[in-house]
Amino acid sequence: MTKLHVKKGDNVMLIAGNNKGQSGRILIIDNEKKRAIVEGVNMISKHTKPNADNPKGGIIKQEAPVHISNLMLIDKSGKPTRTGRNKDEKTGKTIRISKKSGEVIK
Repeated sequence: MTKLHVKKGDNVMLIAGNNKGQSGRILIIDNEKKRAIVEGVNMISKHTKPNADNPKGGIIKQEAPVHISNLMLIDKSGKPTRTGRNKDEKTGKTIRISKKSGEVIK
């Protein structure tokens, strides 16, 4: 399992593709395929048969996965930024920092 520059719950912006400029929160990350599902971004129409969840069936709008390289983290100021890693002096753990502002990313 490799370390990624984003994680579940982060606010991100798309920097490439048809949905360039849109932003949302990461719902799911697939570490093997290096893809993430972002809330409200890259919507597709899926045709479904009737089932217990949807008795009528029909067309459902849902998010499709986006490659992680097309995502950029949004920092506290609301602007997209690159991320870096440093060791925390107090705890010795690795922390993420914003390259633009230098702030620690929670």
